[in-house]
Amino acid sequence: MLAVLPVQAQHVTRIEQADAVRSDWSAQAPPRQGWVPVGLRDLWEKRWPGHDGVVWYRVRWQQADASQPVGLLLDYTCLAAAVSLNGQPIDRDASLVEPLSRKWHVPRYYTVPPALLREGQNELLVRVSGLAAYQPAFGTVSVGDPIVLRGQYERERFARRDMQIFDAAVGLVLAAMIGIFWLLRPQDTLYGWYALSAVFGRLYDWNFIAGSPWPFRTTDGWQAFIAAVFVASAATHTIFLLRFSERRWPRFERALLALAGAGMVLGLSFPHWMGPLRNLYVTPAILFLYVVSAVFVVFALRSDRRDYKVLAACISVPLLVSLHDLGVYMGWYGGVSYLGSFTSPVMLLGMGFVLAYRFAQTMERVEGFNAELQREVQAATVTLADTLNQQHALALAHSRAGERLQLVRDLHDGFGGTLVGAITRLQHAPDETLKEEVVDLLKDMRDDLRLVIDTTAQEQADLATLIAPLRHRASRLLEAADIDAHWRVEGLEGLQLGPGRSLDLLRLLQEALTNVFKHSRAARVDVHLRRAGDRLELRVRDDGVGLAGAAPAAGQARAAGAGLASMRHRAQRLGAELRIAGTSDGKGTALELDLPLAA
Repeated sequence: MLAVLPVQAQHVTRIEQADAVRSDWSAQAPPRQGWVPVGLRDLWEKRWPGHDGVVWYRVRWQQADASQPVGLLLDYTCLAAAVSLNGQPIDRDASLVEPLSRKWHVPRYYTVPPALLREGQNELLVRVSGLAAYQPAFGTVSVGDPIVLRGQYERERFARRDMQIFDAAVGLVLAAMIGIFWLLRPQDTLYGWYALSAVFGRLYDWNFIAGSPWPFRTTDGWQAFIAAVFVASAATHTIFLLRFSERRWPRFERALLALAGAGMVLGLSFPHWMGPLRNLYVTPAILFLYVVSAVFVVFALRSDRRDYKVLAACISVPLLVSLHDLGVYMGWYGGVSYLGSFTSPVMLLGMGFVLAYRFAQTMERVEGFNAELQREVQAATVTLADTLNQQHALALAHSRAGERLQLVRDLHDGFGGTLVGAITRLQHAPDETLKEEVVDLLKDMRDDLRLVIDTTAQEQADLATLIAPLRHRASRLLEAADIDAHWRVEGLEGLQLGPGRSLDLLRLLQEALTNVFKHSRAARVDVHLRRAGDRLELRVRDDGVGLAGAAPAAGQARAAGAGLASMRHRAQRLGAELRIAGTSDGKGTALELDLPLAA
């Protein structure tokens, strides 16, 4: 059929009639016979069902003025095309055979120079390569004012391609943001499912952007993959809505994931079946998604949750717009532009509100928890203060009891030993020397008191300085009983144990020498005190009757028992090891103290 239309440069004419003829993939020129008139836009599978290959379209018009450039706009060519005007090629896609180029989603615009135009009849020949299963078609042709047609082309390109790119970018950013939120809070699984559904949705959007079926080798492989991605997006979006509604249906969710996984496996394994038959499983997935979305909207309207209502409103807008896109996909009317990409900002705002709302709710709960925690802490602080006061009073009482016990031990080990020695000396002294003995007794008691004062008041005194007065007094006491004392002190210069430890050590040594004086009946005692690395060793050995040979009276037995107990207590407090035993030859007693210098 010849479309003869007069065209002026300042006007635009839309041509909706053409002639068409089919051929095979290898045809380089249209057949001479078989041309039939068609209306544009033409879906050839209705005329030639099952035809995979090439259809040639011939459009003719009358050009009144060929001296000015003319705009030429081809609305739709699916899937790939080659265009020539008056026998001269002006456009050709990269691949007109499998794997076919994919330029179906954008219009084609050309500014035709006067050199290619003819006054009178002009002929546009378009070779369209397509597959019957994927809506092969050729749209209307517009000829006229280049400025007007260029503007129309830019608007169509923006709607069909640029907005798809924008939609994919926004979706990926939103998926990444919410995916990161899920990674930081894995327990909030609804964000992970939304991120996954958004990723599948953006993969589906790539169908409107890709210029070839790469990485697949055929259009069937590409379409099978895109259809499987759509099913996966519907499944994961449904699980997201369930989790968002705080519903857990494990069996239902597993069934959805199993169907999505099976679709992906079958699509990749059998693309030549799953691609052409995509409507058999994509259409039910579309209807299922409508039902799920409608159910969620009704559920949200019945709920008093604000975030439910906002998300329902954000879902409703794309849901209504998708009815138009469904009509385009099913070929119910002549539109070719998909408008779903224009709704991506709505979902962005919706999910942004949901995140902000839930964050605000979480902060309110945190603030309430903090207030409750503060009250609990204050109550616990009061209780703890009372408990600490009670423990402090108890510890203070124990400390006082300990101080009294320590005072008793010091009096026993110091003044007690001194008094015992003095009494013995007075009992054996002649009367004329009584005065001198009493004076010596008072001096010994003074020296013993000085021992307590020095070890307590002089915090920086070394052990060698503190032991000298004790050595002097003990030697005098032992000499009075005809006991020869031999002292050997090594490495004590500069050694400081602290007041408490120094007093315990000197009292232990004093008690040991007192026992020698009172019980041993020895003629010689050896005292060896030396520093050995990080330890202090004390050895007191006498040649008396030994532990078995001592037979004191009842009062003396009690005193000896108290003395041994006092020495063991002091050794325990010093962290030292105390050993008291008979000597190896059976003649005397040996006391050994092994003291770590570290407190």
